[in-house]
Amino acid sequence: MDISELFDLTGRKALVTGASRGIGQAIAEALASAGADVAVTARDPGSLEETTSRIKALGRRAHAFALDVLDVGACGEVTATAAEALGGLDILVNNAGYEEIRPSLDVDEALWDKIVSTNLKGAFFCAQAAARQMLNSGKGGAIVNLCSLTSYVGVPTAVPYGSSKSGLMGMTHALATEWAGLGIRVNAIAPGYFRTGMTDVFYQDEAWQQAMLAKIPQRRFGAMDDVAGAVVFLASDSSAYITGTCIPIDGGYLASI
Repeated sequence: MDISELFDLTGRKALVTGASRGIGQAIAEALASAGADVAVTARDPGSLEETTSRIKALGRRAHAFALDVLDVGACGEVTATAAEALGGLDILVNNAGYEEIRPSLDVDEALWDKIVSTNLKGAFFCAQAAARQMLNSGKGGAIVNLCSLTSYVGVPTAVPYGSSKSGLMGMTHALATEWAGLGIRVNAIAPGYFRTGMTDVFYQDEAWQQAMLAKIPQRRFGAMDDVAGAVVFLASDSSAYITGTCIPIDGGYLASI
């Protein structure tokens, strides 16, 4: 067998949430580069223009939809609409997320609910909606959740975020075991330190950058291309016997602590 066939996503239909920039945009482009047609979502659909342009430039079909994953009903409606537009759904990447750094003694209920509901509740109901579409096709599919290093370790001033991402790890394990018999695989990746719009505030501090680089064995921060291969792998037939796992993409950070 040509090993490249195992990574080929030609004919597959993918949905990526939170794909207007950063890691979500890179994932959507990577899936298209591997052959998939891709639907992307963001709270502001106008922000998806660059992402859809990149997908189309690769010769794949692209569709953009407005979605705030805090709206559970919209998770189901948009997923169904995306599947209809694509002609099915084989892949879901749960990338939409929210973070706000705040000392734990200052966290109020509104902030807790916004972070945990976006990162965990929204991911669950998108996964549920995607699984229904995958079952309708009779072909099963692959779901990839975006966990975090905070799924493994505690980070001060990020307690709601870490709680949501630890919960997402548990959800990945539970759905993988429940849906394996249905032909749906559920895995995750855990990006380490990547400079994105959500994390840029940290990288503006040179002292923080140097302190963090000293903890990363590869001595560099993650680049968008670093997540692309892992997601394509987990979405493709090359990982057909893998479900319920999470791949840290962290330059060796977790291995060194």
